[in-house]
Amino acid sequence: MDINEQKQQFSFAYVRAVASTAGLAVSRPDIDDDSVDLIIGQKGGGRTIRSPKLDVQVKCTGGNAVLNGELSFDLEIKNYDELRYEDYPYPRLLIVVTVPPTVTDWLHQTEDELCLRKCGYWLSLRSFEAVANSATKRIHIPRTQQFTVEQLKAIMNRIAEGGLP
Repeated sequence: MDINEQKQQFSFAYVRAVASTAGLAVSRPDIDDDSVDLIIGQKGGGRTIRSPKLDVQVKCTGGNAVLNGELSFDLEIKNYDELRYEDYPYPRLLIVVTVPPTVTDWLHQTEDELCLRKCGYWLSLRSFEAVANSATKRIHIPRTQQFTVEQLKAIMNRIAEGGLP
């Protein structure tokens, strides 16, 4: 497996670990031709939206991408455009997982703990402006938008109430 595939699989595992700890289901579309890698869902009703769902595009980056209070990431224009449109049935998020530069540092395991390193961050690109770039668009995610159990629960609650992430 090459390093890019390793990053992708690790970032999927990170998102699944956060979602399962939050009590949410995760599924993966058979084909990703619409910038949706995973779908996070919450079972239940009683609110504005019954069984809310969230479509996510997951990326992974190594090294020191977090500087000055934000994560900077170069996103492919195809993904940027498909994440910024407003007319999808479910909200969409970009989740960027950061990992140490050395693969052997990504995970630490003992009988008492499983530690995934480093961190994931989320951003809604909904309503972002079109750009003239043809390859990538640099996006910036505040460090306050860590993809954590608490943040994911809050996002899903906003969606269940008819709001946006």
